[in-house]
Amino acid sequence: MSAVKTRHPLATSAAVASAASVAADWIGQAIPLPGGGVLEARLHGQRQADRPTPLVLHFHGGAFVGGSLDASAPVARLLAAAGSIVLSIDYPLAPSHPFPAAAEAGHAAALWLHRNRRRLGGGDAAVLLAGEEAGGNLAAAVALMARDRQRPPLSGQILLSPMLDPWLGTASLRQADLEAPGCPWAHGWASYLSRVADACHPYAAPAICMRLAQLAPTLVVTSADDPMRDESLAFAAGLREAGVAIEQLIVRSETGWPQAYWQATAGQATAGQATAAATEQDLMPDPALGGSSDPAQPPARRDWPVELRERLQHFIAARRTAASPKGDSLS
Repeated sequence: MSAVKTRHPLATSAAVASAASVAADWIGQAIPLPGGGVLEARLHGQRQADRPTPLVLHFHGGAFVGGSLDASAPVARLLAAAGSIVLSIDYPLAPSHPFPAAAEAGHAAALWLHRNRRRLGGGDAAVLLAGEEAGGNLAAAVALMARDRQRPPLSGQILLSPMLDPWLGTASLRQADLEAPGCPWAHGWASYLSRVADACHPYAAPAICMRLAQLAPTLVVTSADDPMRDESLAFAAGLREAGVAIEQLIVRSETGWPQAYWQATAGQATAGQATAAATEQDLMPDPALGGSSDPAQPPARRDWPVELRERLQHFIAARRTAASPKGDSLS
């Protein structure tokens, strides 16, 4: 793979380590890839001076063939506002780089982030994965790879409307007019899976994975109008059945996801205020998490970026330290 140039100056170890609170938004990083070349990446967030700051490796959406660090910055900032330092990576895109190029690059980035966790997050900072749409696929794939390869240790994964099922047969996808000309997800899957056999590989299509045990705790987020709703919830059910700790958030009203993820900004989302990009939404409580499902007690109307940020804060804060001390051998 050819080298990818950074659009921003490379942050030096000394510059990051010397700051008690690292204001890292828009600082470039270059991550070496196995076999040569580097992966362009960008840091978002602030390091907390009094305790380790969780680190989140973020994969942007774009149906495997599009997306960028610029376009996905709102999601990265939302994750950072939830109390983490976020490393967003510009992974190789299909069709020029079909499966498994993006997944392998993601695993390399996860290893890099773990090795640099003390410099970036302080102490034994936790490492989590996150992604929206196709990025959710890559986050789930890298979590499987990390388990199977026994490194790096992960503390959690956050799957936002993950694109997991290449068969495109769910009701939620059919409701999204999937058969219309130019369907982005059909085109994306066809470009990403260069061989038919790849559709049966669990790292390419986590929805078909039959071995989900021993994965990191997972937060799955979807909505009533999300084309990936059914595959997201099916994957969450499979993880729960395999004994994985699961949280899920289902937004009941129309959201325009996954496109709306790239319009919401954490800075604009404050309690009681609707943003220009996202109006107030009803939220469906998850009975498994103690939420009420009584229709006589409807959930309060909230701005969905605010509610999402609060759930992210809770999930990330609960996993502030590293998953396992055995990861020290990777330093």
